[in-house]
Amino acid sequence: MRANVLSAAALLLALCGCKVGPNYKRPAVDVPGQYRGLAPDIGSASGNLSEMKWQAVFPDEVLQGLIKEALSNNYDIRIAASRIVQAQASVGITRSNQLPALNGSFGVETTRSAIALGSPTFDTAGLQLSYIVDFWGQYRRATEAARAELLATEYARHLVETTLISSVASAYFQLRQLDSQLDFSQQTVVADQDSLRINTVNYRGGEYAITDVYQAKLLVEQAEAEVITLKQAIEQTENQLSILLGRNPSSIPRGLNLIDEPHLDEVPLGLPSAILERRPDVRQTEELLVAANANVGVAKAAFFPQIPLTASFGAQSTALTSFLQGPATFWTLGGQLSQPLYAGGRITSQYRLALAQRDEAELTYKQTVQQAFADVSNSLVGYRQSRLYRVKLQEQTATYKETSRLANVRFTGGATGFLEVLTTQQQYFSSELQTTQAWYSELQNYVQLYQALGGGW
Repeated sequence: MRANVLSAAALLLALCGCKVGPNYKRPAVDVPGQYRGLAPDIGSASGNLSEMKWQAVFPDEVLQGLIKEALSNNYDIRIAASRIVQAQASVGITRSNQLPALNGSFGVETTRSAIALGSPTFDTAGLQLSYIVDFWGQYRRATEAARAELLATEYARHLVETTLISSVASAYFQLRQLDSQLDFSQQTVVADQDSLRINTVNYRGGEYAITDVYQAKLLVEQAEAEVITLKQAIEQTENQLSILLGRNPSSIPRGLNLIDEPHLDEVPLGLPSAILERRPDVRQTEELLVAANANVGVAKAAFFPQIPLTASFGAQSTALTSFLQGPATFWTLGGQLSQPLYAGGRITSQYRLALAQRDEAELTYKQTVQQAFADVSNSLVGYRQSRLYRVKLQEQTATYKETSRLANVRFTGGATGFLEVLTTQQQYFSSELQTTQAWYSELQNYVQLYQALGGGW
């Protein structure tokens, strides 16, 4: 009868209990009407790059294969997945505080007295049930915090995933840029060596001056030095990519040429408010805010009394066959109210700490949102301006190429010295390398815009 009464009382207390502390509400943030840097003829609601899968954003099949390998083998991804498993276990541990604890015991005891003859041995077994009624919601708030931290860990994995995809794409485009520059430099070496050979022959024939030979030699040495530098950069970039792929340094396969990599002329962005849901780092910081908000409730509940309930059942006998029979069995039921009276300011300080941590988490969330808008704006400006810059460099390179050709014609016809050929050839060589660099800068800004919008996770 008493057990039924105690069980009913515990159930009633649990059902009537509350959760002290503030319920979570997303903080108000200043969301712009459209992204700064958006082209005037492109509406912010015309689409959303962040909703496109990365396979659609990066259609190069070789690059897709590298990204897939990275997503499977990269250590940062695997570490992030391990942290999710840890957070899941933490939720289970925290949630267990809401449930009763049942312990069993068995022991053997020998007693001896001066009056009694012999030393009787008693076998004792028992079960003890303990349960703290979560009347103030302390454990429910703790579970709420643990679940929010689990979600934050999952969003952290999405952040690692998006960052990894962007890093692999950016490194791959850099590799293709270096390949293009190396190819051009090697072709230039061949052409300059041919000019050096012709100038040397003509000098020996008395038609050219020795300075024409030296100047032609300078062009060869310049191109050869560039080839050496580019080969070094290519191997180092391959090593960087290999680490991202989760493998030891090795060669990397190639796909499309740099200038053939597909990318959108104008990128659809969607509404700025969507970034609150799409950016994994924004979602991560918000879940950490949810956890900090719940921890305020945990700290506040410490001011109120706890209601622990206990029940035990057991038996004692000199023979195992007589357990659970007659007077050998015993049971107890108990409940109490435990109220903290003085703890040296610890409870109050813990509450203040939880409030301060909650305020910090809210500020971090707002800062992350603001930084997200800045990232998109910077990437928009960078992408648009890098495209314009690349087009101008292409026009400049075409001009230098024609100037160099005409200078060579003039030199061959005897109208000018080889110094003019040297100057125009150096200008063309540098401009061609800069144009390839501009192609990479454009694609890099494209990757950064994809990442800034949250990636297609």
